[in-house]
Formats: sequence, C-alpha cells, structure tokens
Amino acid sequence: MHLRRCLECGHIGCCDSSPNKHATKHFHATAHPVIQSFEPGEDWRWCYPDNLMG
Repeated sequence: MHLRRCLECGHIGCCDSSPNKHATKHFHATAHPVIQSFEPGEDWRWCYPDNLMG
C-alpha cells in the first residue's frame, strides 16, 4: 500500500493497488483533481481529470 495526498485539502488516502482505493474514492466524492505521492523519496503528482502525471 502506498499513500497519496490531495493537493487541495491534504486528505491522505491509499493508492489504487490497495483494496479500498481511498485516494480515487476521495476524488470521486470531492472532485479535487490532483494528488501527489506521500511516500518518502517520491516527487510526482497525478491529475485525475486529465490522466496525466507531472
């Protein structure tokens, strides 16, 4: 399991490899579009509407 942080509100959720996919569920519930990895040493972001990593 890997953690993701919502850049709009700071919510921490688990990744899509986890059974509950909390980060994606948070996007669907709130429409907050961008998350970033909350894992040490990782520095990337994901935009759900555009399906783009940055």
